[in-house]
Amino acid sequence: MPAPILTVDELAPLLPARGSLFGLDLGTKTIGLAASDDSRRVGGPLLTLTKGKFSADAEKLLKLAAERRIAAFVLGLPVNMDGTEGPRAQASRAFARNLSTRTETPIALWDERLSTVAAERMLIEQDVSRARRAEVIDAHAAAFILQGALDRLRAILG
Repeated sequence: MPAPILTVDELAPLLPARGSLFGLDLGTKTIGLAASDDSRRVGGPLLTLTKGKFSADAEKLLKLAAERRIAAFVLGLPVNMDGTEGPRAQASRAFARNLSTRTETPIALWDERLSTVAAERMLIEQDVSRARRAEVIDAHAAAFILQGALDRLRAILG
């Protein structure tokens, strides 16, 4: 049975009491990955995968998710500043649909406007070199996406 693709609000009542979430920042060449703690209080950057064929990317993600017993995925949805969805948002939705056919783990979409900008700003403030920023920016953007979803879940669930 394919995984449901939901909003974070729709995901909230489906989650077990404990269990980590993965945050995903889907880029054109990479996938940034972040993970939360088991109590879903805080999310942090994990790693950046170089994108290849979808099947190989999905296999890597699902293997990592199984190892960490992930309760759900939170996929960044790159909505335009005016609220419309362009080609990148459509690509993220297609990725979610394709991933959902390979797992039963729920996938929530989260508006990721400005997540990469926020991650870049934070890395610059920490005096991270330009070369190092390029290596870790997607994982940090995934952490911003995940943290936004975690904060929303906490507001919903109390």
